[in-house]
Amino acid sequence: MNTTFSQNTLPPEPIFDIASISAFELFSPNVDETVWFFKDLLGMIETGRDGESVYLRGWQDPYKHSLKVTYRDQPGMGYTAWRTTSPQALERRVKSIESSGLGRGWVEPEGGIGRAYEFTLPDGAVLRIHWDVEYYRPEQEEKSVVLNRIQRRPLRGIPVRRLDHINILSHNVSENHHFLREHLGLKLSEHIVFSDNTEVAAWLRCMHRSHDIALVQDAAGPGGRLHHVAFLYGNTQHLMDICEVVTDCGLEMEAGPASHAVSQAQFVYVLEPGGNRIELVGVPGYIIEDPAWEPVLWSQDQLDNAIIWYGAPLPKEFDTYGTPHYGPTNYRTPNRYIAAEAVHLLGGKEQ
Repeated sequence: MNTTFSQNTLPPEPIFDIASISAFELFSPNVDETVWFFKDLLGMIETGRDGESVYLRGWQDPYKHSLKVTYRDQPGMGYTAWRTTSPQALERRVKSIESSGLGRGWVEPEGGIGRAYEFTLPDGAVLRIHWDVEYYRPEQEEKSVVLNRIQRRPLRGIPVRRLDHINILSHNVSENHHFLREHLGLKLSEHIVFSDNTEVAAWLRCMHRSHDIALVQDAAGPGGRLHHVAFLYGNTQHLMDICEVVTDCGLEMEAGPASHAVSQAQFVYVLEPGGNRIELVGVPGYIIEDPAWEPVLWSQDQLDNAIIWYGAPLPKEFDTYGTPHYGPTNYRTPNRYIAAEAVHLLGGKEQ
């Protein structure tokens, strides 16, 4: 059925002020082991160090860094950075965010990301928006003969291409969802709504990808926690290859390989040595080209199909474990078993 609008019922003009997710800060109590995971296994490139932080990027991430690993006593997320489509777009979004009362103010440049405006979602997760960036300039030996590639493929580990998306555990999914739509202009792609009309999950996008951020009901915490951060491979073979690598290295694979129906992405979930959940994406999600896309609504009785299209069911703690984590867990990694194994592989002493 065609959708038509009268002059009096036109939809609101869409906002295209946020281009993409640009960088993510990950907290780890075991920085050396976490960096080993990202560099030696996932083939990411280290681009700098500053105090207790290490900066890295995937081989097709355009900027100087996309991942910042910082020491903290507990795993979790520091902030997620988003690049605007122009300096003017940055000013428009800052003005809107300030009107919400959740702005924190401007922060100084770091790691190739320029001056940024920091704010929080309603339940406390920290985000930043910026325009200025420093692009990654490969050394001569890193350059590819394919001129539209940022660099040649690394020969270490099974290299991820780029940062893909984040998933935040939320106290109130709808409140965070509407904040992102109103103040950043993100678009709703899909969501899950229970029979009591509670929205328990939402997937939102900046432009055409199926999603750049997901919000999921926090069943075991106050919200504002990291469920996972995701990195893209882009094909099935590399996803299968990394499954072999992480298994041989004794790391904890939580789920997959399998496919979600929501987003249609192919995935593996693994716990990195610091205790954070990492999603590795094989075949990526769909592209949205329809400017009048109607968000897909999954009901409570469709939940199993929504989360797992095919593959083994997710473990029980998939819905409750996030970082920082509160209370006991049956996962080996947060109980330091994996850290001990990583120390053995790296050589050195466990802290």
